[in-house]
Order: sequence, then structure tokens, then C-alpha cells
Amino acid sequence: MTQSALNQLKNLTTIVADSSDLSAIEKFLPLDATTNPSLITAAASQPENKALIEAAFEQAKSEGYQNDLLVERTIDILTVKFGVEILKLIEGRVSTEVDAALSYDTEATISKAKELLALYQTYGIEQNRILIKIASTWEGIQAAKALEAEGIHCNLTLLFGLHQAQACAEANITLISPFVGRILDWYKKAENVDHYPIDKDPGVLSVKQIFHFYKQHCIKTEIMGASFRSIDQVLGLAGCDLLTVSPNLLAELEQDQREVVAQLSNNHAQAHCQRIVTPLTKETFKAQLEHDLMSFQLLQSGIDGFIKAREQLSILLRQSFGLDAEIQP
Repeated sequence: MTQSALNQLKNLTTIVADSSDLSAIEKFLPLDATTNPSLITAAASQPENKALIEAAFEQAKSEGYQNDLLVERTIDILTVKFGVEILKLIEGRVSTEVDAALSYDTEATISKAKELLALYQTYGIEQNRILIKIASTWEGIQAAKALEAEGIHCNLTLLFGLHQAQACAEANITLISPFVGRILDWYKKAENVDHYPIDKDPGVLSVKQIFHFYKQHCIKTEIMGASFRSIDQVLGLAGCDLLTVSPNLLAELEQDQREVVAQLSNNHAQAHCQRIVTPLTKETFKAQLEHDLMSFQLLQSGIDGFIKAREQLSILLRQSFGLDAEIQP
């Protein structure tokens, strides 16, 4: 019997569920899972998660938080609670994101990461099962560098270019999440093109470039392709270290019967490691980012989008618990 494309892909790549939907994670049984503020907000809107939200709110209240701080603490507790529930269903790691509003503040990012880990520890979750998810700004990468030096593993997200990937490698980051679909969206709009074949898909090519750079330089940071628009994009990166895929695309892959062939492998790398000749400084990183209009725009819009999603969750919580009347002057 022919294996599904999903099962074939699992033989080549570690498949991660890009979801906070507990039923979808239970169905597809990925090794790892990733969450973000948008996914947490969507999950919090589902009636079956009402008890989880109420428990998070009561915990924040019992800790003495009030007003705006009560809402912020509830969001952090809820984010971790979703992570705890996900970890009950998977064998591997869950990625939990730091508040995107802190993306340009190194010290605040470090502090928030440690707060989230402390919450996980109260639920008996070991640190090695958590990846702290941080936006790939210079400040975020430096925060992750400091955390990694303390043994706290990080997942650098909203990554759109080789300069970001190089900075992460130099910071000894555990894992990066280069985006595919958002790059494709940007180029389709910028170049007024309706469709790219997979071998010319700018998002797929971006991840391939990063993969080859990492393997040629024997960089140990794991690469997890993210933000997919189609199963063709997913299969176009078969052989990548990890791929994080939404439940709807996992369902399509499960129904697909095509033969899956590795598009990436360590054999593509050169036999002898090359050293990175010129390490990036803050100035060269920012200059390269600003020169790359696509990466610059997508990084900022991604941060803005995650901030907005957290604000939407804040509004949902205020409405659910009748807090507006208490908080407004």
C-alpha cells in the first residue's frame, strides 16, 4: 500500500504542528509543536478552552495582580497552560513566544523568557522541552544568545534572510524558523506575479539558501521551515531539519499519495567546513536588513501582527471577565 505523502515526509524531516489546536495535535501526533500569539488568540476563542482561560485568570488574581497587569499576567499564564496541554500530547518540544512588543528590548526579552520558564516549572515541565520563541531582530538575537549561554533553548522566528540566519548561527541559537509563505506573498505583490513554480518559489529558495549556508559552515543550529501556503511548498523542502506545518496542510499531506523525494540533505554540503569569514556586527546586521526591503518589511509587519494578536486576546479577556469597567479611569 502506498504511503501518504505525510508519512513519507516524516521519514525525511521532523514534522512539527504549527497550532494551538489540541484536537489537531492529538490527531497528527507530531514530535514538536509551535505556537504564536495569533494561534493562542484563536485557541482562546474556542468554547472548549473556556476552563483553561478561567484557570489562568484565577491564578493571576491569586498572585495579587490587578488591572492591566492582571490581564498581561493572565495572557502569560494562558500561553504556558496551552504549552503544558500540548506537551501532554507530544514527545518533543513546544515553542512558546515572548511578547512581540519586547522585540527591540534585549533585557526585557531575557526577563520575560525566564518568567515563562518559571511558569512552566510550576507545572513540572522540564526546561529542555521548551523553546523560547523570539523575533529575529538584532536585540532579540542578542537576548537569545544570553539565554542560550545559560542553557535556555531558543527558536528565532520571523526570519526572512541570510543575514538574520547568520547572526543566529553566531549567537549559537538552538533553532531558527525561516518563513516561506510570507516571502512568497511579498514577491507576488511586489512583482505582480500570480504563481511561481516550486523550483522558483522565492520562499522555498530562501530556506534552501540558509540550509546550504548552515551545512557548508557546519553550523549546528537547527532549521525549521515555517509559514507555508501549500503542500507543494512543504514538499519542496523535504529533507530540511524540521518543518512546522498547519493542521489543514497536514490533513492535505495525509490524503496525498505522490512520491516524496528529498530536496535537501546534508550531502549537499561540502566535505570540509568553511569558516564564516566576517562576523556580523549590530551595524552591519542593521545595514543588511535595511538594504533587504522584503526582510525589513516582513520582520516589522510580523512583529506588528503578533502585537495586534496579543491586544485582541487582551480585549477578549477583558470582555470575558468584565474588566473594562474596573480598568478604565
